[in-house]
Amino acid sequence: MTHFIEVSGDVVQVVQLTDTHLCQAKGGTLLGMDTDQSLQAVIDLVQDERPAVDLLLGTGDMSDRGAREAYERLQGYFAQFPCENFWLPGNHDDRNAMEAVANTATRLCKEIRVSRWQILMLDTQVPGEVGGELGQAELALLEQALQSARDEGLYTLVCLHHQPVAIGCTWLDEQMVADAAAFFDVLDRYPGVRGVLWGHVHQQIDRQRKGVSLMASPSTCVQFAPGCVNFKADNMQPGYRWLDLHGDGRIETAVSRLRGTQFTVEPDAGGYL
Repeated sequence: MTHFIEVSGDVVQVVQLTDTHLCQAKGGTLLGMDTDQSLQAVIDLVQDERPAVDLLLGTGDMSDRGAREAYERLQGYFAQFPCENFWLPGNHDDRNAMEAVANTATRLCKEIRVSRWQILMLDTQVPGEVGGELGQAELALLEQALQSARDEGLYTLVCLHHQPVAIGCTWLDEQMVADAAAFFDVLDRYPGVRGVLWGHVHQQIDRQRKGVSLMASPSTCVQFAPGCVNFKADNMQPGYRWLDLHGDGRIETAVSRLRGTQFTVEPDAGGYL
């Protein structure tokens, strides 16, 4: 399914909110952090800093254990933005529950077209597994979509949950997209691809690969410490990423974190999976 969005300007203003980990009941915590409170604080920050948003992307682990009640609340949180919002599942999510709760048929669509851009929302979830994989069907969808974008002169931003590149955290890199080589084999054939955006790693990453921006973003709740062999939470504050997609194919982007409000994690927490 392809969904079309009309915008007034030449720049498409996108916000990514990822890894919200909402629990079944409001007030639930992850490593001692109230994930509803931290999400609302990040939303307040977005609304203060980015008054004009054309679309909102939720890139997985939106619920902590796949509860319908979590997605119902998520829908309410995201409704604070006047723009459309889109979800994709992470390893903590239940896709069937997401689809059942979604109040629009396009909430989990795979392709969004807006101005001169194509945004692809790829599913890397492997049910019952922590790690990710695209699989043949998703790779075929990617190829077909990129062929269409090339024929129509569109630029592409590819979104997924799991990281397609190693990030230097041993425990997280064991969970990266298993068929990442096949993924990049497809991308490398289409110069219109300008960015790859993901969640899962709960930390900021900004790299370049063959002219393509590779971007990971902080969670709206708990952060993971970079460069660790085993799980370790970070003391960085929750945040979000904004992206301005320009008509000439440029991506302008940055991460913003909460300031002044201190969300903390349990210091002795040994993991979260």
